[in-house]
Amino acid sequence: MIEVTCAIIEKDDKVLCAQRSELMKLPLKWEFPGGKLETGETLEDCLIREIKEELGVEISIKMKLPPNIYAYDNSKEICLYPFICTIQSGAIFLKEHKQVIWLKLNELEILNWAEADIPILNHYISLKNA
Repeated sequence: MIEVTCAIIEKDDKVLCAQRSELMKLPLKWEFPGGKLETGETLEDCLIREIKEELGVEISIKMKLPPNIYAYDNSKEICLYPFICTIQSGAIFLKEHKQVIWLKLNELEILNWAEADIPILNHYISLKNA
């Protein structure tokens, strides 16, 4: 199983959504940005590193959410570990993604999300609406 972290980055009552490029697996799907856990890394260290590499910003982790296990075509299974975060410093630049947008909570479901992110999105929305 591949362990992957993702950041639900909040700012001014909005959430950062990242669209995968045409060259990535799951092209043009939307996701919470992040990446694969490397040997010896904690989940938090992985997420901080991946967001710095992909978006060029330093993040602060606020809260860990329950993970989601998802199997893509029964050939690849991932465990996705989500964290609610904020940007600590830096300006966003895109290294891998096609685009990023900031959306309000009630706008998030309009996007075509990567399948592994959907249960995380739904949990996040229910948490914020509680």
